[in-house]
Amino acid sequence: MDFLNTNVVFLAIAYLVGSIPFGLILAKQFAGVNVQESGSKSIGATNVLRVVKQTNPALAKKLGAATVILDALKGAVVVLIGMAYGLDDATLWGIAVLSVIGHCYSIFLGLEGGKGVATGLGVFLVLIPIPALIGAAVWAFSAKVLKISSISSLIGLSAVVVAVIFMQNGLTINSNAPVYIITFVIFYKHIPNIVRLFKGQEQKV
Repeated sequence: MDFLNTNVVFLAIAYLVGSIPFGLILAKQFAGVNVQESGSKSIGATNVLRVVKQTNPALAKKLGAATVILDALKGAVVVLIGMAYGLDDATLWGIAVLSVIGHCYSIFLGLEGGKGVATGLGVFLVLIPIPALIGAAVWAFSAKVLKISSISSLIGLSAVVVAVIFMQNGLTINSNAPVYIITFVIFYKHIPNIVRLFKGQEQKV
């Protein structure tokens, strides 16, 4: 297999693995609920927590945590395998972007999906660990103070972007474009949350 085909295979795998709807699977398997039919209808951890919490608060926390971990890993693991395989940095960032796009626009769900926060965090932790940790710390503080998952996630993501600009401008591929693309996708998926926020209708967790 030549180099170009290897890259294409990894990029395809990144999208397909990113498309796995862990939140939907876990909620159906262990709580008997379809998160696409309740709450925000997202497959992410926040909606899993919110929907399952209505009937089983203790289970909701476990499933929410499991969803975060699995959604983060599905992006990070493919990047790590790509690193071990010796792929170049541009391809690794392509894997990162497609993992997030896969989560947000899953081929298994008719191009519906989650908001991309956990998957984005997973790939950021591997590729830009210091900015990612800064963003995670900002998210944790915002979540504790605001208790609104969506706005806390967007504030944390914004902190990652600022950290990248000031600490690692150009990353290792002489461009911040992959970070901006991931950020745009995640913000775009949060437009309904932003609208509800301005209307004072966004729920606290």
